[in-house]
Amino acid sequence: MPPAGIALAPLLVSPLGSPSPRGSVAAAAEAARRPRALRRVRCSATAASGGASGDAGELSRATLLWRAAKLPIYSVALVPLTVGSAAAYNQAGLFFATRYFGLLAAAVLVITWLNLSNDVYDSDTGADKNKKESVVNIVGSRMVTRNAANISLLLGFVGLFWAFAEAGDVRFIVLVISAILCGYVYQCPPFRLSYRGLGEPLCFAAFGPLATLAFYFSNSSRSISSGAVLLPLSRTVIASSILVGLTTTLILFCSHFHQIDGDRAVGKMSPLVKIGTKTGATLVTLGVGTLYTLLVTFGISKYLPSSCIVLAVLTLPLGKWVVDYVNKNHDDNTKIFMAKYYCVRLHALFGMALASGLVLARKGMLV
Repeated sequence: MPPAGIALAPLLVSPLGSPSPRGSVAAAAEAARRPRALRRVRCSATAASGGASGDAGELSRATLLWRAAKLPIYSVALVPLTVGSAAAYNQAGLFFATRYFGLLAAAVLVITWLNLSNDVYDSDTGADKNKKESVVNIVGSRMVTRNAANISLLLGFVGLFWAFAEAGDVRFIVLVISAILCGYVYQCPPFRLSYRGLGEPLCFAAFGPLATLAFYFSNSSRSISSGAVLLPLSRTVIASSILVGLTTTLILFCSHFHQIDGDRAVGKMSPLVKIGTKTGATLVTLGVGTLYTLLVTFGISKYLPSSCIVLAVLTLPLGKWVVDYVNKNHDDNTKIFMAKYYCVRLHALFGMALASGLVLARKGMLV
């Protein structure tokens, strides 16, 4: 029940007549409990939204674990796979459900490695020294976190090479390994290119053209009778991969807003350390504008079917919400923390709109 409901509940159930002595005692006890209940509700709401005071030390352990898990961020595994698979279905009517879910599990494991190893190496540089939701800080062991990351990557590779054996298309494995290498040089020594402000180009390449095209080629097929049936590179999947790369890059870019002081202290020159939050908010506006401009351009040029345009345009209110929120709160560390999660929503919904449009176009709907 929301706080307003808790506050009004005693009024809704209280008797109209004069209370009995026993009722007075009960009412007094209820009145004493009510402020505590309200405080609990307020604290829960504060923790869920990132803390009204901005002090991570006040967050519950459950909230810290939720932040450390970064579950919404795993949409960056789902969207390239789904859009790439939908593009393969649009191109040739091919879809392999077992392969799709096997690749989804492998992609989640690779993203787990990316998140855990990022916490390990940011712990080494001191960037996460005061980050309560860092897995290293929660577990209390760099080695345990690093080992968990390496195991996740190893298991992810098992799934990826299984899919490669099924598809028989070398382009898939080359592209997906290239995407993983982008993640490695992004954060791991001796490269740590994210510390030089190169995280966004690497993110765009890894999750856009490289991953989306890789998952598209994963739907090639191999049979004993006909050998390998390889999918052709199409302008539709190239256009789709560019849009997926843009929405993914918005997530990374907006994740820097509340970390500027910590990044600057350890020499991590993220784009927002260099340009500041006000200019950063302007770039978010330009980024979202570019996303929808390219969408319409790809539609007019027939790179994407009209069904993709119709469905993806429906996400425009969410894109505007992201722009308005960032421009309003770019210098408020407490509120701007949520910007990356709003970008995750845009990324997921925009990606699902693209994938749905590609499938519907194949079926001759909304064309």
